[in-house]
Amino acid sequence: MTERGFTLIEMLLGLIVTSFLAQLAVPGFKGLLESQQRQSVAQSLAAGLRYARTEAIARNQAVVIHARDEDWSLGWRVILDVSGRGHLDQDNPVLLERQDSGHVLIAGNGPVTNQVRFSGLGEPVFAGGGFRAGTVHVCDTSQAQSLYQVVLAPSGRISLRSVKTEQALCRGYTSTSGVRAASGPAVPWAWRT
Repeated sequence: MTERGFTLIEMLLGLIVTSFLAQLAVPGFKGLLESQQRQSVAQSLAAGLRYARTEAIARNQAVVIHARDEDWSLGWRVILDVSGRGHLDQDNPVLLERQDSGHVLIAGNGPVTNQVRFSGLGEPVFAGGGFRAGTVHVCDTSQAQSLYQVVLAPSGRISLRSVKTEQALCRGYTSTSGVRAASGPAVPWAWRT
């Protein structure tokens, strides 16, 4: 009985075919991972906004959720606004905090650029009063599109939508740091949702 194995040429040919197939699969897998990361970040932000609203109602006191370093892409912090100064007062207690890497771009329009304040009734309001509503976009910077939208209604209802649309707020950012490039559009587009 003769045992037969692989020849060196057959083994090398197998390795070449396997490496070629792996190179074809990597970009698709990378895109899948980025898509999952964007979806996870969008769900986390929506959950954070819901938590802030629930705490405001439960405590019957103003609660603020604000972007870390004025950038939602870096994470957010939920604080109980005891002093009325929001995140500017370091003595206000932090209820919940999330820190992100900044790899997924998140941009809010005018009313929700970097913070949302909920009254004790759970209504989103500006510091001086008046209702607040807006949309925070989770962006795909390679195509300047909003892939997920966290929508804040004047009633306080928070919804997460996944509609792929062009979004001016998603232009002019680098994909890894969330920093606006010098050529990107500025404030005039900020009020569009």
